[in-house]
Amino acid sequence: MNIYDGEVPREDEVFTTLHKTDAIEIVRIISGEVATPKEFIDTKDEWVVLLKGKAKLQMDERIYELEAGDTLFIPANTSHFLLSVTPGSLWLAVHYDPKRCG
Repeated sequence: MNIYDGEVPREDEVFTTLHKTDAIEIVRIISGEVATPKEFIDTKDEWVVLLKGKAKLQMDERIYELEAGDTLFIPANTSHFLLSVTPGSLWLAVHYDPKRCG
């Protein structure tokens, strides 16, 4: 699989699990037209890298303006909002439980 191969959805986002164990999940996300703001709360720690595109997120009252190559760590159970994203943006997200990853 080539991570850059994938159809851009007309609306919302497409989440594709690339690898999953009890402790970790690696997900490719392709963004289409997303109704924003969109809230997320994950039960595991999350590290994301924006591989292509631009996005604006809010976490703990701070705004993050991401461009290709930027990364962000989001602690478990932390409310965060996708404020805007360019259609065709490509993300790689790693969700993990630090207690199980050693």
